This record gives sequence, C-alpha cells and structure tokens, in this order.
Amino acid sequence: MKALLLLGLASAWNRRGTLALSVLSVALAVTLLITVTRARDAAQHGFDQAVAGVDLVVGPRGSPVQLLLHAVFHLGEATHTLRWRSYQTLAADPLVAWSVPLALGDTHRGYPVLGTTPALFRHLRHGDRQPLRFTDGQPFAGPFEAVVGAEVARRLTYALGDTITLHHGSGHLDDHDDHGTTGNTHADKPFRIVGILAPTGTPTDRTVHVSLESLEALHLDWQGGAPVPGLHIPPEMAIKFDLTPKTLDAVLIGLHQRTDIFRFQRQVADFHDEALMAILPGLAMDELWQLIGGAERLLRGIGWLVVGVGLCGLTAVILAGLGERRRELAVLRSVGAGPRHIAALLAMEGLALTVAGLLLGLALVDGASRLLAPWLTAHLGVDLTHNAFSADELQLIATVLVTGFLASLLPGWRASRMSLADGLIPRL
Repeated sequence: MKALLLLGLASAWNRRGTLALSVLSVALAVTLLITVTRARDAAQHGFDQAVAGVDLVVGPRGSPVQLLLHAVFHLGEATHTLRWRSYQTLAADPLVAWSVPLALGDTHRGYPVLGTTPALFRHLRHGDRQPLRFTDGQPFAGPFEAVVGAEVARRLTYALGDTITLHHGSGHLDDHDDHGTTGNTHADKPFRIVGILAPTGTPTDRTVHVSLESLEALHLDWQGGAPVPGLHIPPEMAIKFDLTPKTLDAVLIGLHQRTDIFRFQRQVADFHDEALMAILPGLAMDELWQLIGGAERLLRGIGWLVVGVGLCGLTAVILAGLGERRRELAVLRSVGAGPRHIAALLAMEGLALTVAGLLLGLALVDGASRLLAPWLTAHLGVDLTHNAFSADELQLIATVLVTGFLASLLPGWRASRMSLADGLIPRL
C-alpha cells in the first residue's frame, strides 16, 4: 500500500497544474462558506454587544423589536413617548443603580441626534464590556455642546471646536444643513463639538450626542414640526427658560443585582401612571435576529451550493483524467494492484485534494480576517476572528470533508471497473 501511495503522489505531481486549479476551486468555495458563517456569528455578536452592560430598556408599551431598533439602533420613528415624571419615578427605584434617558428625532446630515445625559458615556459598554473612550475632547457639559461618534467625525472631517447645526426630523448625508441650505434646520442655534468618541463598531459611531436641555432649547420657538412665524428665541435667551424635558423616547436601565431583572420588569408592566414595558435587550435581539434569519440562511445555502460546485468540479477533473491514466492504472493492475487498491488510490487522491482545498480556504479566511480586522471593526463593527473555529464552523469543516470523500468514491469506482486489457491494448 505504501508503494501504491508513493506512485499516486508521483502521478499527482505530474498533473499538479490541473489539480492545483481543482484545489483552488474547493478553497474558494470553502472560503465563501466559512466567511458567511463567521460574518453571521460576528454580526449576531455585534448586535448583542451594542448595549453591553444594559439590563433593561424601558419605553412605551408596544413592540419590543420596534423599541429596540429605535432606542439602540436609532432606526424608525417613535410611535409613543413616556413622560419625564415617569422616568424620574423609575430612576428613583431602589433596584436601579443607574439610568440613562434617551430622546431622538433630529438629525445632522443624515446621522441621528441623540438627546441624553453625560451618564451615557459612563455606563454604556460595547464589545466585551469595554467603556466608551474619547479620542479627543470630553463629554458635553453645557448647552449647545455636542459629542460626535467616530464615523460622523471621520466622514464629515470634524474636529474639536467645529460648529454644526441640526436638522429637524430626518435628513440625508448630502444635506448641507451646516450652512442652512435645507429647510427645517436649526441654523440659529449652532452646536460646538466638544468630544469625539473612539470607534466602537456600534450605532454610537453614527450618532451625534447632545444634552436633553439643548434639544428642548432648540424647539422653544417651534410648534407642530415647524418654526412659529414671527417668533425667534436666540440661544442666549433660550438657556434662561425651564429646559426640563417633557417626554422621552426610552430609558436605559442598569440594576444593582441582575437577579432583580424580572422583578423590575413586572414593576414596569404594572406601572400605574402610563403604559410602559421593560425589555431585555438580549431577548429582543434574538427576536430581531429571527426576523432577518432568512437572509442568513439564503447566504449559507449559496455557500453550500458553491461548495457543491467546487466538489463536482474536482470529481469531474479526476474522472476526465482517467482517460489519460488508463495505462498507468493498467500497469498498477499488472503488478498486483487489485480493484480495491485502485479504488482506494483514487478515493484517497480525491480526499487529499479536498483536505488541501479546505486548509487553503481556512488559511485564506483567517489571513484576510486578521489583515482586515481593524478596518472591519472600525467601519462595519464586525470581528470575523471572534468566533473562529466555533462549533458550527467545525461541523461545517467535518461536513465538507465527508462530502469530499463521498464525491471521490465515484472516480475510484469508475477506475476499478477498468479492465487490464482496456489499458494495455492500444486503441486504433
């Protein structure tokens, strides 16, 4: 058998060009499949870590997924709000360690503007419970001060001290509202950038953070989503008003003991002043992932289809090469190799090519993941190295190996059927 293997290796080396293409096709197919799997796991991990450290998200009663999308990912519009007095009652509960109020609605050149308090920068976590960091500046401390996320600063080339204006309602990235060229802008009340956050790979990177009082000051001379005709309150006068918010969109809650989560959740559900709900971010995230799971299954199906095409191409190459190897196989038969030896030789050749393609594909994925890791984390919030060689990935590798071995049995069976005379007698 050892001699047979050596002959097989020598034969494969003589056909190295064709076999290399087959290995490359399997490697590319495996690369696509593993990349889809890692991207899915990384995206799910990134979603789960977008509000790391937050025990509950409290908001008006309705759809948990809608509340999660609006409060955490700043997507969609709030259908209802909760009163400031209700927030104060919840924040004063003995079970609550900290709370962060959230108010959304305005935008800046397509990026959402989040009204909140400096407590957000102390308590919100990302990734593996890492705190928010500032690459420059500090949290806002006064009215009309803004802290911008990493993507906002990078794409709009902002620096400390720059002045920006906000857009009332939704806007677009190409709206040059800093110069008042679009309608419904708060050009009379500009904000000064006092802080720039480090990249996190979360919605924080794409958000402009201001104080709740600043949002109230912006809308003192607005009503019904439009400026009140003939009324203008300059910034220096606006800060003299009572700027206590009247409503909020959501509240992030951190508890002293995580074992009190369900107890506090029941208290919020039984809240007597207004209809509220407290959602667990992890459970709501699972529900959200189920909604978009169809796209992931489609991508994985395409990956398996590409793997199948690669293995079929490998099988076709080995089958096509049998015609050129008739004399070689006949010589092996003539020196004592039986049909089972020929079948085993071809099967092992196919399996070896599958293993080579699999290893090359894994090397490509791992190398690309490590090389592009900083860019992927900063721009897409995806870490493809986080779940490397997870249980799902090991199962996929085993499935590819078994499938490749089964595919190689066909050339082995075909070769074993060739007769000795068929290989030795020349064809006319």
